[in-house]
Amino acid sequence: MPAPLPRSKVRKEQTWNAESVFPSPQAFDAEVQNILAWLPEIKKFQGRLGESVDTFLEAMRALDTLEQRSMKVRVYATMSNAVDANDEQGTAMNGKAMSALAQVGAATSFVEPELLSVGEAKLRGWLADDPRMRLYEHFVNDLFRKQAHVRSAEVEEVLGLLRDPFGAVRTTANQLANADFKFKPARDSKGKKLELTQSTKNSLMHSPDRKARRTAWQNYNDKYLEYKNTLAGNLAASIKQNVFNMKVRGFNSSLEATLFNGDVPVEMFHNLLGIFQKKLPLWHKYWRIRRKALGVKTLHPYDVWAPLTTKKHKVPFEQAVDWICEGLAPMGDEYVGVMRKGCLKDRWVDWAPNAGKREGAFSTRVPSDTHPFIMMSYTDDIGSMSTLSHELGHSIHAYYASRAQPMIYYTYPSIIAETASNFNQAMTRAHLLKTNPSKSFQIALLEEAMGNFHRYFFIMPTLARFELETHQRVEKGQPLTAETMNNLMADLFSEGFGGEMNLDRERVGITWATFTTHLYIDFYSFQYAIGISAAHAIAKRILDGVPGAAQDHINFLKAGSSKPPLEIYKIAGIDMTSTQPIEDAFAVLEEYVDRLGELTGK
Repeated sequence: MPAPLPRSKVRKEQTWNAESVFPSPQAFDAEVQNILAWLPEIKKFQGRLGESVDTFLEAMRALDTLEQRSMKVRVYATMSNAVDANDEQGTAMNGKAMSALAQVGAATSFVEPELLSVGEAKLRGWLADDPRMRLYEHFVNDLFRKQAHVRSAEVEEVLGLLRDPFGAVRTTANQLANADFKFKPARDSKGKKLELTQSTKNSLMHSPDRKARRTAWQNYNDKYLEYKNTLAGNLAASIKQNVFNMKVRGFNSSLEATLFNGDVPVEMFHNLLGIFQKKLPLWHKYWRIRRKALGVKTLHPYDVWAPLTTKKHKVPFEQAVDWICEGLAPMGDEYVGVMRKGCLKDRWVDWAPNAGKREGAFSTRVPSDTHPFIMMSYTDDIGSMSTLSHELGHSIHAYYASRAQPMIYYTYPSIIAETASNFNQAMTRAHLLKTNPSKSFQIALLEEAMGNFHRYFFIMPTLARFELETHQRVEKGQPLTAETMNNLMADLFSEGFGGEMNLDRERVGITWATFTTHLYIDFYSFQYAIGISAAHAIAKRILDGVPGAAQDHINFLKAGSSKPPLEIYKIAGIDMTSTQPIEDAFAVLEEYVDRLGELTGK
């Protein structure tokens, strides 16, 4: 495997179009200063929101503009730092953006407390009397839903100022893992050194060479174990912040506080974990099939990603774009055309696996006057194609929502976002399973599907169980240490492995530390499992030819956060108050497991 290129050697067409956001870092700096200089204009509305409908609407338009400008600053600051953690200018820009956004949050923190003091009767009177207010009906409904947990303007301002220092623990975890960590090289069965970085780790874990996988997995986790106490203290601080916010806002638990904020029923979380634990024998069955297909006596965690067929299926970036667009053809020409142009012309995607690039992939949310952007490391294989499809689902969601909604409703909750991304994957996979009958390709595609389900229907629910337990311990005043975290994580994985896989307690136990993004967004991980369940339910409607199903999904994407999440799901034609979509998604998983067993003869 060739060493990752330095960022300076990456071809322009493989990089994202940062200049479409700001033409230069200097222009970024100027906009940050302009935003800060403009904050007194927002403060002029303080104490006046209840004067009249006209004043309220003028203030909301000003806040919308400020949010658009702030989002562009946030995205641009992320770009350099994400693709090259050693870029000091990028790190500095990220710091400037975090500081500026905290000041924006503090300057605008008066809005909700003041509107609550204006009173529900007056605001509802405006809604009834003035057609211009109709846009804000959901905003008003949500405001008074949250009323009991909104504090005074003074307290809200302090909480706004805390966003910057509170965000430091997440920044520290990312900088440590993506900039400071230097991993010991992996070695293949011939003794050749293989460079191990955050951007090469994924391809190494998919290597057919078992020694390469084993040494990559061990060396990667060993680096996190080396810093386990620092990482444990850092994550514990993040959890304590969540508990602090929970107490300040008067909730009974961190879980309740987080889900209430997104208008997601707590029962949905517990229902998912209950079904997941009930379905663990299905995962045990899959481990057995995988062990037999690989022909190994004992399955190890690093065998989860091992290819089950010796034939390699090279999928260049342009081919992946073609296949994704073919799979999404039922969505119509506009949907497909926007994605294709974004990938091949407008440079939505930064896809070179260069040195210093952070691990994983993500898609940004940006206002309508620029593009959504994707960061990933594309490695010419089916897994990379699937990741691209996933992130394009996020991007097309951002594209539609930003053009259909004001900023107040554009930033849709993550539980909705993960549906859009997994939908793209489900549609692409269904198309390729139908149109590529080659046995080795079918096996490779089912491996991709299992990899996806493994992440979202095994890893993420396991992390959710870990989150619940660690938050509950802090809420009870119990300490969190590296040892307690590692033991908890190892115990949860032991249950998930069901005796079908070797449990390397130390290295499996440190898994929590490797999720330097997910676990710093409280109770984010379980939403992936909800998202994949809803995604397959929506895809089934479209693939079954339900009239209007494709347009229902586009309307779902356009809705942003203009309604409560469960009502937005109804726009797509599905009922997420029921556990049926989760049960059905496990049925899809079971179908894949059985099909893989048949194709491998195991």
